[in-house]
Amino acid sequence: MSSSNLSSDANSDVIVVGAGLAGLTAAADLEAHGLTVTVLEARDRVGGRTTGVEVAPGIRADGGAAYLGDRHTDLLALMAALGLSTTATGMTGASVFRIGGAVHRLDTRVPPLSAVGLGELFDELADLSAAVDVQRPWETPDADRLDHLTAEQWAQQRLRHPDARTFFRLFVGETLAADPADLSALHLGFYLKAGGGLRYLNAFEGGAQQWRVEGGSHRISEALAARLAAPVRTGEPVRRVVQGDSRVEVTTDRGEFTARAAVVAIPPLLAQELGYRPALPRPRALDRMAPARTVKVHLVYPEPIWRRHGLSGWSMCEEGPITSTVDDSPADDSVGVLTGFVTGREASVLSALPPAEREAALLAQLRVLFPELPEASAVHLTDWVAEEYSRGCFAALMGPGDWVERGRELRTAHDRVFWAGTETATDFFGLMEGAVRSGHRVGAEVLEALK
Repeated sequence: MSSSNLSSDANSDVIVVGAGLAGLTAAADLEAHGLTVTVLEARDRVGGRTTGVEVAPGIRADGGAAYLGDRHTDLLALMAALGLSTTATGMTGASVFRIGGAVHRLDTRVPPLSAVGLGELFDELADLSAAVDVQRPWETPDADRLDHLTAEQWAQQRLRHPDARTFFRLFVGETLAADPADLSALHLGFYLKAGGGLRYLNAFEGGAQQWRVEGGSHRISEALAARLAAPVRTGEPVRRVVQGDSRVEVTTDRGEFTARAAVVAIPPLLAQELGYRPALPRPRALDRMAPARTVKVHLVYPEPIWRRHGLSGWSMCEEGPITSTVDDSPADDSVGVLTGFVTGREASVLSALPPAEREAALLAQLRVLFPELPEASAVHLTDWVAEEYSRGCFAALMGPGDWVERGRELRTAHDRVFWAGTETATDFFGLMEGAVRSGHRVGAEVLEALK
């Protein structure tokens, strides 16, 4: 199976493709059971959809996945084992809402919309998610209809109050980094239930956004990689996966690697593009399975200046480009970091603009939301829309028909090729916790298969 222009590397028991949380968790579990592991990573760093952005000397903010809560037990256990701690997400002070062309400042995270409309939305979402079978979404009652219905179409059918429809779009943008037309109604219900429910997913204190990783979530992957017996081979994008009777050969631009099994721990759209022999029985993803679209913005100040004005730094905006903001300053407040999220179509539009126009659009919106703040000393953008080896963030979105047509196969091994990643998690899909749980799961599957 080798080619004359490629070097041949020593065999290992398992090859792991992707050095994000899922792949590195699997690699660590396999090594702990005595197997040899080679980890291949396309980027020049580990961490996948977690990355640190230097906002001040020695201080990094989360450019990707950032938040966790008390139900994220596998992630918390992993952090404890690695000697990493959490820091609380600050939410003291008033919230800012830009809705209907007006800016409102309120001592609550409840938007200035009709209580009747909001109640209708939350009730409908609760009913939608309650019916979903998170372990087998395709077996949910009425799954075929719900899965071939976009979340936007679902809202048009179920939501009568105009304020319910207004907040629905904002909620989907903030929670899933998507437009309602991007995902199926079944996936929306699944995501909410798999993540612990609507209120848990959307909450800071006592919820899924209660903490951040002290120093940045990228430190988890860096610590995992440092403990592996062999260094992660970065800058090694995988091109081909070929299986024989007893071996798997994985080819990159720089070499060939052989093993008894392979774990592919990259997003479904990227996993599908690898060349497989024998071919996959069915694609990993459909054209309508779109990645969530996010551009994450960090605005840097000498300190969290907004707090002087009684503001928490949290905002929600009906008019973009920024969907929401949050205070991501370090625990010692040595620098102020206001993080903005640009999601869905707004992220695609912003990503396509020249750099100067992007920054001008962001700063113009910030002046409307927080007119008392001075100009930021620095503006950092992490553009996941343009990221070659992610194709978006937070996670892949299951579009119309994806769960019914592809859900059964997301975790089903292809002979000696096994699948990991947060998109293969049935609990906490799309979150760091889901990635870690998928790594533990696939590690156990490989160990059982290689007995």
